Amino acid sequence: MRAAVLREFGAPLDVVDHLETVATGAGQVKVRIRATGLCHSDLSAMNGLLGLPSPFVPGHEGAGEIIEVGEGVTMVAPGDRVIVNFMPPCGACVDCANGEGNMCMSIARGASATPNFRDGGNPVFGLLGCGTFAEEVVLPQQSVVKVADDVPFDIAALIGCGVTTGVGAALNTAQVKKGSTVAVVGCGGVGIAAIMGARLAGAEQIVAIDPSAAKRELVGRYGATAAVSPEEAEDKMTELTGGRGFDYTFEVVGRSVTARTAYDLVRRGGTMTVVGIGGPEETLPLSMRAFAGSGKRVLASAYGGTDVPSFMDQLVGLWRDGRLDLASMITGRASLDDVNKGFDLMRTGDAVRTVIEL
Repeated sequence: MRAAVLREFGAPLDVVDHLETVATGAGQVKVRIRATGLCHSDLSAMNGLLGLPSPFVPGHEGAGEIIEVGEGVTMVAPGDRVIVNFMPPCGACVDCANGEGNMCMSIARGASATPNFRDGGNPVFGLLGCGTFAEEVVLPQQSVVKVADDVPFDIAALIGCGVTTGVGAALNTAQVKKGSTVAVVGCGGVGIAAIMGARLAGAEQIVAIDPSAAKRELVGRYGATAAVSPEEAEDKMTELTGGRGFDYTFEVVGRSVTARTAYDLVRRGGTMTVVGIGGPEETLPLSMRAFAGSGKRVLASAYGGTDVPSFMDQLVGLWRDGRLDLASMITGRASLDDVNKGFDLMRTGDAVRTVIEL
């Protein structure tokens, strides 16, 4: 089958036509991938920032249909349309019992360390235990979430990571309150989803902060009430809050400088939520005296901050009701042959989401 393989960190992907999946074992399913989004986490992994084993097939924001099931599979059947869940809940641990399946590592840890593919007899891993830049992939049954047949594959793919992560950061982790003020630092796909989440929560002011003029022109349709460059952010905060600061800020880039911006813009007693994943050298140094005295809360939001399968069901309902404009988030489409061009679009900083259709 065809797939894109990362063989050397920092190098372009190698699109091949001879990759094979591992056999579908007990409790596993084989998925025919139909669409996969290009997420910044894929780019970070390809640059070596996430410290993953190589070679690997990138991709974790995917959707497709079940074409084969292993012994003991009860959650899905061949023909089912599914979203890939890269943090599969085991359903039996303390985290899952507490409704925090996004924290469960019981399956994800082993899946990430087990090759999903074979290349001429040599093992090839899947990013985060997935590898959706391939026409087919074998996954644990817990790694897929069944959706109705009326959900397009490209929309389902976006829900697989970016939408769940961003909307969930606002609704579940920060729990944005109605009438509040919000700033989102970084307006790629996940940042725009955080804007939509803040709008769904009823925030009164939502300021989008991004250096890309193209992105700043887009964000109004998703609920942002203002869009400014990083250099203009402090003045906009002063204008809207009298210098008090925003009630909630979201860092959706994964860099020290943007984290500091989000922290400085939040008011005393407010909540900053970190969503972006950066390299190990990206830090947020704080004065312990000033931090303790400020009463600011710094939270981390992982994959929507809640049980992923049930939240994905909610997101599908919001999309179906017209309350989440997901189709317009797709600002580029490509084939597997064009996957490297898709990442070039992402590197320019102007694309929201490019979807590879397989």
